[in-house]
Amino acid sequence: MSLDRFYPIFDHTDWLERMLPLGIKLVQLRIKDQPDEVVRKQIAKGQDLCAEYGCVLVINDYWQAAVDLGVEWLHLGQEDLDEADLSAIRKAGLKLGVSTHDDDELERVLAMDPDYVALGPVYPTILKEMKWHQQGLPRVTEWKERVGDIPLVGIGGMSVERAPGVLDAGADIVSAVTDITLNADPVARVRQWIEATR
Repeated sequence: MSLDRFYPIFDHTDWLERMLPLGIKLVQLRIKDQPDEVVRKQIAKGQDLCAEYGCVLVINDYWQAAVDLGVEWLHLGQEDLDEADLSAIRKAGLKLGVSTHDDDELERVLAMDPDYVALGPVYPTILKEMKWHQQGLPRVTEWKERVGDIPLVGIGGMSVERAPGVLDAGADIVSAVTDITLNADPVARVRQWIEATR
């Protein structure tokens, strides 16, 4: 199954309710610092919404809840990989996307046969403190050569204006967070994203 080239990330299903009707076909639900009960309710609601709108739902981090609830896609960061039961995840049939930032991480992830690889931050990001500086477009091209047919996601400091250059550099998918959630008109911004990536 091919994934859409536009991959927004939201921290609550309220965003999904607003944005999925616009035509989003791939979305990540990245819930942070919530009790398990809240997380599971959010995932279940996200599943229902994505089923209604024909959207692929990726759950960030909460692998056990994803397995229990029959989620199709899971995204793990490097720290998450240390704690996740990869054999249980694979046994449950989940497709797996993983964050990478340097050569060692990429080699580690490629050995897991991931379903996509994310590279970031391509540009400086305000989303979270990172020890890595911006990777830049040449790194996107290099990573794509190394991952081959595995879809490559560019993330970090993304905007509608930067997206075409990242795709041209070799990324298959571009992921955005704050360019949407901090925008004065997030609905209009999502429409711009869809137009720019299709």
